Amino acid sequence: MSALEPLLEFLSIPSVSTDPAHKEDVRKAALWLAERLRERGFRTELHETPLHPILYAERLLDPKAPTVLVYGHYDVQPPDPLELWENPPFVPTVREGRVYARGASDDKGQLWAHVAALEDLPGRVNVKFLVEGEEEIGSPSLLPFVREHREKLQADVVLISDGAMFAPLTPTLTYGLRGLAYLEVRLKGARRDLHSGSFGGVAPNPIQAMGWILSKLKDEKTGRILVPGLYDRVRPVSEEEKRLWPPLDEEALRRELGVEVLPGEEGYSPLERLWTRPTLDPNGIWGGYQGEGSKTVIPAEAGFKVSLRLVPDQDPEEVASQVEAYLREICPPGYTMEILRLHGGRPVLTDPFSPPMRLMAKALEEVWGRPPVYTREGGTIPVVAELQDALHAPVVLLGLGLPDDNLHAPNEKFDLINLEKGIATLRRFYELLAQGG
Repeated sequence: MSALEPLLEFLSIPSVSTDPAHKEDVRKAALWLAERLRERGFRTELHETPLHPILYAERLLDPKAPTVLVYGHYDVQPPDPLELWENPPFVPTVREGRVYARGASDDKGQLWAHVAALEDLPGRVNVKFLVEGEEEIGSPSLLPFVREHREKLQADVVLISDGAMFAPLTPTLTYGLRGLAYLEVRLKGARRDLHSGSFGGVAPNPIQAMGWILSKLKDEKTGRILVPGLYDRVRPVSEEEKRLWPPLDEEALRRELGVEVLPGEEGYSPLERLWTRPTLDPNGIWGGYQGEGSKTVIPAEAGFKVSLRLVPDQDPEEVASQVEAYLREICPPGYTMEILRLHGGRPVLTDPFSPPMRLMAKALEEVWGRPPVYTREGGTIPVVAELQDALHAPVVLLGLGLPDDNLHAPNEKFDLINLEKGIATLRRFYELLAQGG
């Protein structure tokens, strides 16, 4: 496949945005992508930020032709734990029709499909690219960039591939994304670590306090989040909308996860819990002795990180304030609590039957031989809501990955048939758009 060799080169760049040691690698990925776009006739601009550069590119053929803005990101998650990878994460490996590497699906493989689709493209369509290197850390530089450059970014449709198809060989259009509020909580007890024999029984233990706090965040029986006011703005989902959704094979999902039950909020189906209900999940905990053997210590500090996925019409700052107030309320006496707001993003709903979505549905059906299914997505892309507000243009979310792509985990992969069909779908979309679609 002609598009594969450059993708392997792209994937070999360790553009881990959260790690300062990879700052130059992140920049290298931006420069690599800019060169590939220039080869296809684009004018490129690299906008510096305090962290990682934003790449803007444009190929404007006709002021009367429709304009498409493509968004993507060239940064990737850290590859840890390295010992669980079957091949080194930045040595792309192709086997059994898949490419394995960090960033293969999220988002380099999907972004590359958009670049490759523009090779010798027939018809006249104006195309712009907006590509960032900070999506995996909350897009702190991109959001103000969009507000400041809304005139430069103006387009008739925003096109994004940073998600998943509902199932293999199932063309999918996504019309909703959950938002995000992410917090870190630090607890302090005594002024230093203490011997559990000398001080056990009188000294505060932040690990124990953390356990008490975590146990009060969700109801064990109903699965509901116990933060006061958190559900006040949650928008109900109509039965008409639910009829758009494809059927879910719950047994297959349990097998994929390796679990016997699918826990969650009582009274809602798994798809509702995945797409239309807020969630709260501890993402990491720390404190005390972690080494081999025993160390009888009462730690002075402990902490945890927690993410909340949000749905329309929840606001991440309001939810973060609600959670922070509740955490301080339930913190037991004798402890100092520090709460950090790490990042967030607003939830998004788009029109599943806007003219560009209908055009993409036609392209998908022609390429895959079956009509697409319509889904929401449980994840978050912070810039989508910002682009909606700034450009007032319809958004098309075309996921090219799969649910089992191991995003943010070892052995991330991207199916090559999805790359091939994705390129063909995008080319057909542009052809239809150029024909007056």
